[in-house]
Order: sequence, then C-alpha cells, then structure tokens
Amino acid sequence: MRRALVARLDSVGDVLLCGPAVRAVAAGVDEVWMLCSSIGAEAARLLPGVDRVLEWDCPWITAHPPLATPEQLARLDALIAEAAPDVAVILTSFHQSPLPLALHLRLGGVERVTAASADYAGTLLDVRLRPGEEFPEDLPEPVRALTIARAAGFDLPDGDDGRLRMHAGRAPAEFDGLVSPVVVHPGASATSRRWPAERFAEAVALLHEAGRDVVVTGGSDERELTRLVAGAGSSALDLGGRTDLASLAAVIARAAVVVCGNTGPAHIAAAVGTPVVSLFSPVVPAAQWAPYRVPHVLLGDQDAPCRGTRATECPAPGHPCLSSVDAADVVSACERLAPAGRQEVSI
Repeated sequence: MRRALVARLDSVGDVLLCGPAVRAVAAGVDEVWMLCSSIGAEAARLLPGVDRVLEWDCPWITAHPPLATPEQLARLDALIAEAAPDVAVILTSFHQSPLPLALHLRLGGVERVTAASADYAGTLLDVRLRPGEEFPEDLPEPVRALTIARAAGFDLPDGDDGRLRMHAGRAPAEFDGLVSPVVVHPGASATSRRWPAERFAEAVALLHEAGRDVVVTGGSDERELTRLVAGAGSSALDLGGRTDLASLAAVIARAAVVVCGNTGPAHIAAAVGTPVVSLFSPVVPAAQWAPYRVPHVLLGDQDAPCRGTRATECPAPGHPCLSSVDAADVVSACERLAPAGRQEVSI
C-alpha cells in the first residue's frame, strides 16, 4: 500500500482549487489522505480521489489561527503518525510557507516531501520549487497546485482534462420546479470581497422583474443577509442556512448562472460547470483566483487602490473596486452568460 498525504490548510475554495492536483496524486498511489483545516475539510470530502480527510487548524495559515501551543502541534504529529504516508505534497499559495509543516512531516518519518518555497528549505524538502524562478508567480491556483504535484512525480491520467470537479449532493426540495434559476450568493468571509447587500437585493429584484427564477444562498450565520437580498422571499427563494456544501453544489449545478464574489461558491460553480458573474475585488489577482475554466464575467475595478493588498477589510474609502458596479451591470452579465430560456441541467 502506497499512501500520499496532500496538505491544503486554508478554506473551502482553496481546497476545491487543488482538485486537479489531488487527482494527479491519486493516479499514482493506492490512497490519498488530505490534511485540511476544519473549514476546508468539508470540501476535501467532496473531491474525487480523496480516500480520507484529516482535520487540523494551522497556526500559520488559517484565517483565524489557533495558538501554536505544544498541544496543538502534538495533534498535528499524531495525525501524521496516523496517516503514515510514504510521500507528502504540501499545497500552498504564494504568500504561505510550507516549511513548518515540512519540519513536522520530516520529524514524523515521511521520507519524501514536495512543496513550493521561496525560502531556503535545507533538508526539509526533497523537491523544492522556487516560485518566480521555476514557475511563474501569476499561475492560476489550480495550475500552481498541479505544478507542485507534477514536481513530486504525479500527473493527471489520460482523459482527465484538468478542470475542477467535485461530488454534489441533493438540492432542497423547494428547488425542484425552478427553471434555469439564477443563484445569488451575497456573502464572503472577507468584507473586502463583498458587494453591498443593498446592491445584491436590487439585482435580485431586477432579475425577478425580468421573469427569472432566483435563488439566494448563504450559510447558517447569513440568514439575515439572505432574507434581505431575497426581498424577504418576495423576489427569490431564500435558502440561507439550508444547504451544506454538497447540497449547495447540487443547487449551483442546476443553475443557469451564479452571481457571487471571490468566494467558495465561485469555485463550486467552476467545479460543476456553471457560468459565474464574478464580483471580483482585486485584493488578490484575478489571474490566480478568478473562476477556473468556466464561462464568467468579471465585474469590479481591477485597478482600484486595494489591488494586490490581500486586505480582508477594504483599505480604500467607499469600497471603490465593487461600489462602481451597479445592479444593472449584474443583470446584463447574467443575460450574456445565460440568456433567459436556457434549459435546466440535470445532474
């Protein structure tokens, strides 16, 4: 039995974007275990090629990191011992370091570790890719992850086109009967990436007036937001807090188009082949994080002052990157991507 451990320690969208790399690793080993944060683990369980998911919140990567205590690091060491991988592939974005995890993997007896690191890795990595030297810094995130997997000796099998993929569940019963709906997801974990809720509500009302079925989605902590955007149910079906990740994927797979920011549902849409109207804040580069290999329209000022800051709260007064977009722009983009009358897709 040859087992690989693939690590991606941040959020849902980040985990979905490494799907092609995971499938490449799975094609070359008997088992793939993934090490993910408690937030990203749900997405990992829906990736083809993953046999088991280990959850651990990383003090140097997760958005709301736990303290780096002996107890927290001992949990990591116990998970590595449980996995007992023959090889490990650490997947990170350009601003994240793989080296602390590589040290724990090495101390745990993992004989072959691969990662991308701008910093000198000494004996911590067997295969080290240098960003900006051995591959460009502006690669789309799925390509970056697949590049790391290939350096580790893994590649996609014949017939795999390298697109994002995920397993979907069942949509809520209320969703049945809707015809080519527009799915609107107004939330995002970072306020810098959110279009104003009032603009979302206006766009939903305009879509409803145009005769489109509209569904508003959100997490259990976003019910107030989704109720506002859905017009208290008068303009859209409000599914706020009523889907897990698998059922949300089912809803999005049956949509004509998805309207959202740079957040997990944009990558879910790419994984199930649904076009995206992307309200994209340039705090991170669109070249790396835009919906991958799926039709999309990018809205937002990509040259706004927040460009490239990675800010979670908007650093520019008035949120100019997204406040420049009005509801009519979104409705027009929906019509470009999915003209009214498109037939509903079954999954």
